[in-house]
Amino acid sequence: METNEIYRGRLIDHLQLVVRDLEAAKKFYLPLFETLQVPLGGEGPDFFWIDELFISTKSSQAAAGELTGRTHLAFQAKDRTMVDKFYEVAMKSGGKDNGKPGERPYHPGYYAAFVIDPDGNNIEAVFHGPANKNVDAIKITF
Repeated sequence: METNEIYRGRLIDHLQLVVRDLEAAKKFYLPLFETLQVPLGGEGPDFFWIDELFISTKSSQAAAGELTGRTHLAFQAKDRTMVDKFYEVAMKSGGKDNGKPGERPYHPGYYAAFVIDPDGNNIEAVFHGPANKNVDAIKITF
């Protein structure tokens, strides 16, 4: 496995999902990331990766023989149309509905869709609304 670029200063360097069926995961994730315009980074006999998401079988060296538990991953979309397409592609690629595309109450402009992947993970595509030139970041209070 090779790394093309190393990014410093991120909160999360990479994530790993350990799945039961690698082919089912590929069938689900590869069309989603094509929709999100993120290319396949690479693959081997028991893994593949896209950007900083590493997906492997439990027999892969990095997995230590264990499946990951239910996880929620949210991927940024460039606009609402991309969120809609993400949902449509996910449903055709083995995903299950967990929230059709629409506005959510998390903050103004939060537009997202949620699907369950073949391993039970909650996968989201989100568009945070158009950029505001006067605001560098959105503060969310929980």
